[in-house]
Amino acid sequence: MSECASPRVLIFDSGVGGLSVAACVHEKLPHASIVYLADNAAFPYGEQPESVVIERCCALIAGALEHYPCDAIVVACNTASTVALPHLRAITGVPVVGVVPGLKPAAAKTLNRRIGLLATPATVRRPYIDQLIREFAADCQVERVGHPGLVQWAENLVRGVPVPQDELDSAVSGLFDAGVDTVVLGCTHYPLLLESLKRSLPGVAFWVDSGEAIARRVAWLLAQAGPFEESVRSRHTVVAALFSGNAPGGVADYMASLGLQSLTVIGNWPAGS
Repeated sequence: MSECASPRVLIFDSGVGGLSVAACVHEKLPHASIVYLADNAAFPYGEQPESVVIERCCALIAGALEHYPCDAIVVACNTASTVALPHLRAITGVPVVGVVPGLKPAAAKTLNRRIGLLATPATVRRPYIDQLIREFAADCQVERVGHPGLVQWAENLVRGVPVPQDELDSAVSGLFDAGVDTVVLGCTHYPLLLESLKRSLPGVAFWVDSGEAIARRVAWLLAQAGPFEESVRSRHTVVAALFSGNAPGGVADYMASLGLQSLTVIGNWPAGS
């Protein structure tokens, strides 16, 4: 348990996508404080060898916990969740929550049994996606789209660069043509693109991401570890936003737009890494 009166949650990603999860955690647990940790020096993780992802995740998260003791860890990255969770759980007693594309809730929502899975190229190719489809959506047509541009467009939003709507329309045209009524946002970056995605796919009735489910899981874990002081709140939701590379320009303002007020933003963390 951390030394603070209210709980503290570490949210880890390779870039800014985990901010979508941080916003959900804050909405569910407004009394909790957040440490945001992004390994943007190695972004994107989907292009890294698994051994590199495991090593960097474990080293960075262990280092962050030394400086900022936390009560729960969220790995808000599909690639890291797939390969690094057992290794993280072996090096810390802090509960670790991963992220999985929401095919199960999507299958429960869809009316026409046509689901779009929007994920990174690395994620759509992973065997565990086949397993999720067999287990939860075997009676559905699942159209997979893995486009390399979406994650970068989400990263660019932080710097105030608008989403290229025409390119996004083209990127998700396969989902439009397939007539899906439900889309799984299989990357934590993609909720940041939701308004643009809705313009590209106006016929989609249900958008499914993992943020709310992760927030509920974190709330349950903290309840098991509590009690915490829920009346103690800081105007700074994010105690620190740590980036292994240069901090993205405009990130503090972008976080504020998501309801995440940051006390400090630190780039090239830890120093000399």
